[in-house]
Amino acid sequence: MNPNSTLRTVPAPPHDERLYVTQPHLAPLAEFIPYLEKIWSSKVLTNGGPFHQQLEAALCEYLGVRHLSLFTNGTLALVTALQALRITGEVITTPYSFVATAHSLLWNGVKPVFVDIDPHTLNIDPGKIEAAITPQTTAIMPVHCYGHPCDVDAIQSIADNYNLKVIYDAAHAFGVERDDGSILNHGDLAILSFHATKVFNTFEGGAIVCPDAKTKQRVDHLKNFGYVDEVTVVAPGINGKMSEINAAFGLLQLRHIDEALTRRKAIAAQYRALLRDVKGIRCLGDAGEKVANYAYFPVIVEDGYPLTREQLYQAFRDCDIIARRYFYPLISDFPMYRGLPSAHRDNLPVAANAAARVLCLPIYPSLSDADVERVVSVVANPPRAIGND
Repeated sequence: MNPNSTLRTVPAPPHDERLYVTQPHLAPLAEFIPYLEKIWSSKVLTNGGPFHQQLEAALCEYLGVRHLSLFTNGTLALVTALQALRITGEVITTPYSFVATAHSLLWNGVKPVFVDIDPHTLNIDPGKIEAAITPQTTAIMPVHCYGHPCDVDAIQSIADNYNLKVIYDAAHAFGVERDDGSILNHGDLAILSFHATKVFNTFEGGAIVCPDAKTKQRVDHLKNFGYVDEVTVVAPGINGKMSEINAAFGLLQLRHIDEALTRRKAIAAQYRALLRDVKGIRCLGDAGEKVANYAYFPVIVEDGYPLTREQLYQAFRDCDIIARRYFYPLISDFPMYRGLPSAHRDNLPVAANAAARVLCLPIYPSLSDADVERVVSVVANPPRAIGND
């Protein structure tokens, strides 16, 4: 097929609603009003109020982690995690992620070193990490891409051998478990995002999962300007505190999270069943998780499919289906990174191939079975390309 050919599109099926790659799962508004009334009554809006404290405790219990510090967003949590561990020099990370992963390094004056990813999980390839270590390397920052766990055992073994810290960008990994429990308990720190696009959201928000109380205390100081008490500042901290309204919303969301995850699981199963026999479309498999969260549903457009990924992407758009090219371009392709030696595409062939072939299909709890069939119909019966040889 000529990749520059145009498409003769088919009209969108009769439908009143555009389908997006994700939508937040919202509880009935009436259930949120009592929380707001308590905030209005107390006049405590921020600075670690009662809802903030309740949500930290509730999330620790739900996620099976020991300590957790809430943040106003996941990016500030990443920035602060690096400060908390006093990371300097170089950090080995993945080019296949959202830009906040690497941006957090630049904000701390740390040099990202990109290594390639595993072709089956699209997570960082542990086999590529060791060769990238230099005397300036202080940490590894892997990403649990799409919520599928990294090879945490192999990564920890490398970190132990070279005395490196491990900070997991676990933005996608809410509620994900291996046989040994929460994936969030691996590494020196793990960072969650509670952005509106995530499985669990607080409008905007995030968190750092900490292994012990001492580390949480340092993180809590750093997210509040470095204050210990009214007259004592111990570090050049930032304002990363979550508000009471966000925390209250998180408590409400937590009441409904299990039904949301159950529906996501059912949608993922429906996609797999309907796409099983579509030649040239490969559904990404799991990475050994015992409990998944079905945060995304990525498919790989392979050579046997009649359209390129870009043509299928446009075909979806023509049918009012907003699939997304997560993650494209690679982080290493952006101007602030592409001058780095590690950003050269010759060093990242698997990541470059994934960025050119992956589409994430719509998945969210209110997506109906008919909606899923509508999405699959575009994949299974693609519009014919014009201009083929």
